[in-house]
Amino acid sequence: MTPIRIAGIVLLVLGIAGFFTGGFSFTKETTKAQIGPLKLQVQEKESVNVPQWLSLGAIVIGGVLLAFGLSRK
Repeated sequence: MTPIRIAGIVLLVLGIAGFFTGGFSFTKETTKAQIGPLKLQVQEKESVNVPQWLSLGAIVIGGVLLAFGLSRK
């Protein structure tokens, strides 16, 4: 399997996942204050939205790379 085909498959999978999920979220833990052995930590939930045009672009480019990798065989 050539690197072009692998990149095409990865872009296709990421594009499809981004298109259907719309983004992802994660939890970030930060220390707000520390007084001696006492530590105050805060967990913040943040989300990242993936634009649909970016997902569609990844799908198209992944398809082109995959087709290009198959034709060079």
